[in-house]
Amino acid sequence: MTPRLRILVDADACPVKDEIYKVAWRYAVPVAIVANQRIRIPDHPLIERVVVGDGFDAADDWIAGQATPASIVVTADILLADRCLKAGATVLSSTGKPFTTASIGGAIATRAIMADLRAGGDIIGGPAPFGPKDRSRFLSALDTAIQAVKRR
Repeated sequence: MTPRLRILVDADACPVKDEIYKVAWRYAVPVAIVANQRIRIPDHPLIERVVVGDGFDAADDWIAGQATPASIVVTADILLADRCLKAGATVLSSTGKPFTTASIGGAIATRAIMADLRAGGDIIGGPAPFGPKDRSRFLSALDTAIQAVKRR
């Protein structure tokens, strides 16, 4: 049996949940909102709340375990993105940037360098503030991803 298209959301710090709901409703795609705590979600049959334990990486482990080639995963976590790509899922950041098998190695390397700099006491800036252009780019990327997964 072919798995059904589903959006899996690493929800704890996801700024585009409302956008995900709107696109999911338009395409009738189920969404799993995954977090370590209860998060408010719309009362809708396509939206599922998944509260995992508070163990380290519990949400990541659940999402990676559910990821298939029919999944679209929304996360800012580079290591989770890598795990989901290995499972064949389509992976998007909340800014609409797709993680791909070609780009994930560089993203992991950059993450490691930044962690080393922070550990060494270097003061480095964080990500740019999330803005309307990021929201728009995300909506477009999610729409494109859903259409691509449906064509497979």
